[in-house]
Amino acid sequence: MACNLRCKMCYFTDSDYVKTLKGQFKDQELDLVAKAIFNRALKLQIGCGTEPTLYKDLPKIVRLGKQYNVPYISLTTNANLLTEEKIEELLIAGLNEFTISLHGVTKESYESFMKKASYEKFQNAFAAFKTLKVKYDFKVRINYTFNKDNFYELEDFFKYFDASGFDILQLRPIQKIGNTEYNDFDISSLEKDYTTMISKIRANCSENNIILMAPNKLEKLKDENTSSFIFDYTFCYISPNKFWKEGFNWRTETFNAYSKKIGWSKLLFSNVFKSKSHLRTLSNKLNYEIELN
Repeated sequence: MACNLRCKMCYFTDSDYVKTLKGQFKDQELDLVAKAIFNRALKLQIGCGTEPTLYKDLPKIVRLGKQYNVPYISLTTNANLLTEEKIEELLIAGLNEFTISLHGVTKESYESFMKKASYEKFQNAFAAFKTLKVKYDFKVRINYTFNKDNFYELEDFFKYFDASGFDILQLRPIQKIGNTEYNDFDISSLEKDYTTMISKIRANCSENNIILMAPNKLEKLKDENTSSFIFDYTFCYISPNKFWKEGFNWRTETFNAYSKKIGWSKLLFSNVFKSKSHLRTLSNKLNYEIELN
């Protein structure tokens, strides 16, 4: 539960919050985690707000996923600790996708927003992706969080990044996720140029055979999102401090036994149809429209 960087748009720049992020799975605990839940997973997403490459035996988690036949395994990382050797080790273990966090296109912007990061190390990781794509079948997704200060440089994205090293460019508008160092969450000034810029970025992506994932329209995210509700019933968050739901003792109890105890199947059925008033209470998730080349 740690990170090697201090990105300005991330809660790791909130010193008080960082103090609450403690814990690491013991090696034998990972086997119990896998036994408890992996056989039910359609996707194993390694990394969620922290930096998984700090864990020394990361390939073991990937191998466990493959052992339990998880169809798709993805790693979210800032890529600063990835070398060609480490990338290949993860690919051999069975990793399907790297999701790479990026907050700036140029070296100046990147190192300003992603404090403690190295632009050179980041680019080296993408050079390694390009090399290894010749030998392995895997995807690389760039997850670009934009604000009013780093949005316009996206127009020159392919001047700085070789399209041979990645497959997907995902654009995410900044959202408030804590007391972050960068706290200007107002992106309304981008609205007049957003459609034009996205059209240019989409054309650049199409020319380079890159899939673009981006909201077609820029508008203030509303409290109500009529397609977010399934998230709470399909997503199982696991960390050294939390496993799915409070009260589930995953070390001694099976997922099926606990589900039966809490009436999980009945709860799922009763929440298939929800009122809009109930939807407003749920966390908002960003939707994308994807145009394939």
